[in-house]
Amino acid sequence: MTEQANNGFDIREIQRILPHRYPFALIDRVISYVPGESLHAIKNITMNEPVFTGHFPGEPIFPGVLLLEAMAQATGLLGFKMMENEIGSDEMYLFAGIDKARFKRQVTPGDRVDFHVTFIKERRGLWKFSGEAKVDGQVAASAELMCARRNMKP
Repeated sequence: MTEQANNGFDIREIQRILPHRYPFALIDRVISYVPGESLHAIKNITMNEPVFTGHFPGEPIFPGVLLLEAMAQATGLLGFKMMENEIGSDEMYLFAGIDKARFKRQVTPGDRVDFHVTFIKERRGLWKFSGEAKVDGQVAASAELMCARRNMKP
């Protein structure tokens, strides 16, 4: 049974949850999420992205690997929200693997990327999600992603 979608949250909540900071913080806002099921987040791509100085001069294309990283960050947000009342301050979700990555269209300055991630299953501490990155309703990238909850204290 699907739970009611929650309103999203802004960059302050994202920064409270994820350790990523400029220039590697790749989620601008969470539009909505359904606890234990799915999350919809966005990233606005601007010409000011530092990656465009080298990828590629005169033909700026947002790298596919960064789309996958942004999907992984979205899965981390969903995973944290799923375990919010159980996770300790010394724990973190880490990107653990990727399968079936596909790239369908280029992402360029001016695009808004909508990330849709869905929880698939958890097994032995490894969480599996499906993810899509869309621009104007068209799939730019998709993948199955895995993340693991880890204690960060030695």
